[in-house]
Amino acid sequence: MIRVQSEAFDLGDEIAKLSQDNGRIGAIVSFLGLVRDTVEIDGKPAALTSMTLEHYPKMTERQLQELEQEAQQRWELQAVLIIHRYGDLRPGDPIVLVATASAHRQVAFDACNYLIDWLKTKAPFWKHETTSEGRHWVGARSSDDAAAKRWINSKS
Repeated sequence: MIRVQSEAFDLGDEIAKLSQDNGRIGAIVSFLGLVRDTVEIDGKPAALTSMTLEHYPKMTERQLQELEQEAQQRWELQAVLIIHRYGDLRPGDPIVLVATASAHRQVAFDACNYLIDWLKTKAPFWKHETTSEGRHWVGARSSDDAAAKRWINSKS
């Protein structure tokens, strides 16, 4: 299930809904991303006051659905949930939730890692940060690209 929304979500409620009425689930692994209160600008820390995420709805949803399908093909999953927020967010706000459910824990761990690694590089979101140093767009990070690339030749 994919949701792109401006509203906050509750981790406990989302996990409960994911596993409801599915006795085949033996493990759920989740990743909850939060907006940090400090970011790095030119190698120096800066206080973050807000973050604005923009996206093109159909493009974003299509890309997230493709990622979900790739994970479903790669692993035997009982359920997948990806929620990504957009709009104005503040430090401490939940920004993304990726949850995978399977019969066994390792499958759920691997699939969750795979999804968040690729989400960071493939999902078309644009981040604009307001900090103590001013406003700026957030660029791609080579560390995110490296994390995603580890899955290219990996079988699990």
